[in-house]
Parts: sequence; structure tokens; C-alpha cells
Amino acid sequence: MKRQLSLSSILIFFAAIAGVAFAQQAPRELRISAIPDENPQEMMRIYTPFADYLTREIGIPVKFTPVVDYAATVEALAGNKLDMVWYGGLTSVQAARQAKGARRVIMRKEDAEFKSHFITRKETGIKELKDLKGKTFSFGSVSSTSGHLMPRYFLLKAGINPEKDFSKFSFSGAHDATAAWVEAARVDAGALNFLVWDKLVETKKVDTGKVGIFWTTPPYVDYVWTVRGGLDKATVEKISKAFLKLDYNNPEDKKLLDLHRTKGYIAAKDQDWKGTEEAAIAAGLVK
Repeated sequence: MKRQLSLSSILIFFAAIAGVAFAQQAPRELRISAIPDENPQEMMRIYTPFADYLTREIGIPVKFTPVVDYAATVEALAGNKLDMVWYGGLTSVQAARQAKGARRVIMRKEDAEFKSHFITRKETGIKELKDLKGKTFSFGSVSSTSGHLMPRYFLLKAGINPEKDFSKFSFSGAHDATAAWVEAARVDAGALNFLVWDKLVETKKVDTGKVGIFWTTPPYVDYVWTVRGGLDKATVEKISKAFLKLDYNNPEDKKLLDLHRTKGYIAAKDQDWKGTEEAAIAAGLVK
């Protein structure tokens, strides 16, 4: 009996080792995505070149797959249908809580001190946060850090409760849509991330003669590349090195970095999103 038990134990041990080895095998294809915080055409324009770059750098095909909404990216990472996702701070918190073993790996330098702009049309008379009382307002996506969570957090700190103090508020679904809603007078004001605003101004997709910034939040951490649990260590290291080596002074690298509106990347530390998690819990957006 002892011998049989011992043999069984050995077989179980080696089966477990084989299972771990299998789980840590490099994938044949790396499946990446990003929260849909801009329109689908723009998402493809930004992330397809990143997929091509990573394919060359890590030695396996990398495919970018757009998703319909923020929640879908979290569900796909948790279900091992995606290997890596570009998340906002809130969705990275949701992913870390729902997708066992998920971890943040790379962020833009700018995301260490991210901001949201509050915008309005000049004729509304809105000049500071207290002037929003009784007005209509648009957030971005309900799951957006820079388009909802942090703007809501700072509104509450200023004594403005969206449910009580706005005459009506809506969710546009994306940062560029929020700017369009404000410009078209669908709402009196809105909040969006500062990099998208800068891009809209630069590309003349917003009329700054009509719409302008009236308040900007203090800085907070935001977007980050997050990998699923079980993705092998060697692949994760290759991904990190590929991002960290991009040099803004190199013309080819600059093209890629400009797509992501950054001057470069830095390593991410999970603990830096603790404040975001606490804000999300306080807002009732995670449990």
C-alpha cells in the first residue's frame, strides 16, 4: 500500500509540474486589445502599428482585436480570451479583481500624472465647478477613469453630487464624443482626458472658439498595459523590453510613440493604483 501511495504521489507531482509548464508556455499568438475610449476607426489606426511592432520584437504574431465596450475587455482578460489590454485606471482595477493573476506591466510616462479637463461652451456662463449646479453634463464611459471616476471623485470633493446637483447627466461612451456633445450643445459641460483634448485641438476636431477648458483635475495615475494571469514570464519580459526601448529621438520610434500620445514608457507598479481602487469603491463602481 505504501508503495502504491508513493507511486501515486509521484505521478500527481509530475502531473502538477507538467500542468504548470503547460500554463507557462509562450502563446502561439499574442491577443491584445484596448478599452474603446475613442471611435473604432481611430482605435485601429493607433493599435494596429503597435501589434506589428510587437510581432517583430517578441517573435510571435500579435493581433489587435477591438471590443465593443470597457466591460468586454475585463471579461475577455478574465476568460483568457485576451492576453494583454490597454486599460484605464478603473478598468485595470476591475481586471485585477476579476482576472486572477492579472498584473500591470507598462505605462506611459504621462500616466504617472494624468489629468481630466472639464469643458464647456462660452455662452453657458460656467467658469468653475460650482457653476455646474443645475446644468446638464456628460461623462465619457461609465467605466472610464479619466472620463468618469476621477471627474466624479473631484466633483464630490467640491460638494457637487451628480445625482442631485445636475439637472441631467449622461454618458457619451468616449472622450471625443463628450467634446462633440458639448460643442453641439447636447450638454452644457463635460469631462474628458487631457491627452484626447490636446489631440482634438491639434487636429482641429473641436472648435476652441466655441468650447474651452474651465477646470482641470489634480494629477492621478491612469492608463496601463495589463497582462493576464498565466502569461509566461519570458513573453512578459519581451513585451516590457519592447516598450521600454522605444526612443522618442529615433524617427521610427517617434511615429509609434506619437500614436499613443507619449514621449516614452516606464514600468508599472500595481500598488500605485491603490488610490484608484479606493476611489472606485467609494463611488460604488467596484465592490
